[in-house]
Amino acid sequence: MTSSVGLNAMQTFASVRAGITRSSETSIFDKRFEPFVMALLPDDVLPPLEPGVERVEGLTAREKRMLRLATFALREAMQDVPSTAEIPLFLGVPAQIPGRPLPVTEKFITLLCAQARTALDVKKSRLFGEGRAAGLVAIKAAIDLIASGEAQHVLVGGVDTFLDLYMLGLLDSENRILSATTMDGFIPGEGAAFLLLGKSSVVGGVELAPLARVPAAGTGFEKGHRYSEEVYKGDGLAEAFTNLFADCGAGNKIKTVYAGLNGENFSTKEWGVAYLRLKQQFDENHRVEHPADCFGDPGAALGCLMAGLAVIGMAKNVTSGPCVVWCSSDYGQRAAIVVDRI
Repeated sequence: MTSSVGLNAMQTFASVRAGITRSSETSIFDKRFEPFVMALLPDDVLPPLEPGVERVEGLTAREKRMLRLATFALREAMQDVPSTAEIPLFLGVPAQIPGRPLPVTEKFITLLCAQARTALDVKKSRLFGEGRAAGLVAIKAAIDLIASGEAQHVLVGGVDTFLDLYMLGLLDSENRILSATTMDGFIPGEGAAFLLLGKSSVVGGVELAPLARVPAAGTGFEKGHRYSEEVYKGDGLAEAFTNLFADCGAGNKIKTVYAGLNGENFSTKEWGVAYLRLKQQFDENHRVEHPADCFGDPGAALGCLMAGLAVIGMAKNVTSGPCVVWCSSDYGQRAAIVVDRI
């Protein structure tokens, strides 16, 4: 992982567990001429772009920063995997804003491999432009690919940053960024996270010790999403939960929930709807975690960041499992996974 509270997985986990936050005023001003408060990494802690990547024409500033954000996290996830292992990457990235160009292009994964100096199976790799739910949607797709027998292992990740002037201006015009005058808003953040999923613990001839298992994943779609004219009923997340528990079958009740709550009131309704409809699946004393309180809203990186936090927490016996991790995207996509002990 890479987040505003940690340059690696353990540092991020320890910071979130301690309740550390690192948000501060930036040099970018909102429509009221007040500085945006954001949860960003200092520029000097991020690796520079590789010369070959920096020379590529047409990359936006947002893409360049995302490549830098993902470098350490990708290397960390693959550090024990032989370079000869042919593993595809399913990567969650920002959603496309209607009428605007794609936030990242198909060449992004190739550039990321060059930037992180990591060999991956680019031909089988995929981008998931679903926004906040993208990482969990990618996990569902990876599970399906592994179950089909087409791959033994898939690297799943998410990377995003809100350090983009157009995006900040758009969100500011909609009064969605937390400030002294906007209480129903979120703190824009950034980050990257990767998880190696596999049917087997042997990767490229090397045996790795699994940290957790993902027995189920489910997706749904909210027709009444934030930018839709339909009524917002909160059905999308309930659909994702229904599919999730149908896939999971009977088992232990959920003891911890990692919720994709970013500080906006909008998504609290659907969490309430989904929980009440599937209440029988949750332990009555379950705990709800919303780590965006610490590292802000990291967009498409949120799902994999929370999944990683759940994995480490259970491995260290400080988080009760099984866990549900869920995320909601601005344009309707909903996704959830179950993470449990081996």
